Amino acid sequence: MSKGKDGLTVFNSISALHKTLGFPKPLHPLISLVDYADIQVPPDELPRTILLNFYKISYKKNLTGKIKYGQNYYDFDEGGISFMAPNQVISNAEDGKDYSGYTLLFHPDFIRDHPLGIKIKSYGFFSYTANEALYLSEKEKQTIFSLFENIKEELSNTIDDFSQDVMISHIEVLLNYSNRFYKRQFITRKAVNHDLLMRMEALLNKYFNEEESLTKGFPTVEYLARSLNLSPRYLSDMLRSLTGQNAQQHIHEKLIEKAKEYLTATTLSVAEIAYRLGFEHPQSFNKLFKRKVNLTPLAFKRSFN
Repeated sequence: MSKGKDGLTVFNSISALHKTLGFPKPLHPLISLVDYADIQVPPDELPRTILLNFYKISYKKNLTGKIKYGQNYYDFDEGGISFMAPNQVISNAEDGKDYSGYTLLFHPDFIRDHPLGIKIKSYGFFSYTANEALYLSEKEKQTIFSLFENIKEELSNTIDDFSQDVMISHIEVLLNYSNRFYKRQFITRKAVNHDLLMRMEALLNKYFNEEESLTKGFPTVEYLARSLNLSPRYLSDMLRSLTGQNAQQHIHEKLIEKAKEYLTATTLSVAEIAYRLGFEHPQSFNKLFKRKVNLTPLAFKRSFN
């Protein structure tokens, strides 16, 4: 554990976090399963802002109050499961919260020499903010809880040559079920997601119609996500479940639509159009347009004359 600037407390080991929270020493130095309801340290003595250099998967079942994660606050009143990758900052927003529920902690070194060490980067929900947590049905909760229990039981056994492989298998199944349940959540929230899609379309229309690209450059996924109060990865995953296209593809689609409008309804040159759309170099615009339309911008313009 170390103190960083602005009161940030950095935890490089699970053991250090256990000590700070008043937990017993972890049964394994690289993986731990705890219930935050068992914290032995008074709330006012806990670090206000922390950075964990290991993975954290938490199911909060009775949490009242809010937790600040990045720039957002997550209201856990209904309970949910959230995922944190190493090097992400989390801070308490209020005192007197109930943290009861499973929290699985595991260090990157625990999975480094296993296929999951590489595959874990493909699980997009580790890049979601906490207000994009996964809410589970009762049946889904039982599935997730049973996996936590399996990990807990394995941790309590004497460590042997198979312990690490067994626990990593349980973690991978937990992540795969979470992928499935997030897909279900995207589907059951279609009305909300359609509203987000409409708001994103309006943002892109405004961006190009008011030629904000002249001063701000090419619109980015980060810009859209920030404007919609979402994480970039959540926005892309949500759009892909809804339309089959990620956020970058939606930006390109809108850009090509606007480019075709310029090419057919104005006398602007291809270079001028590229500049208006936020490209620094016309060659980049030509390359993208040809890839999407199978014609160069100039050939497309000539086809209408």
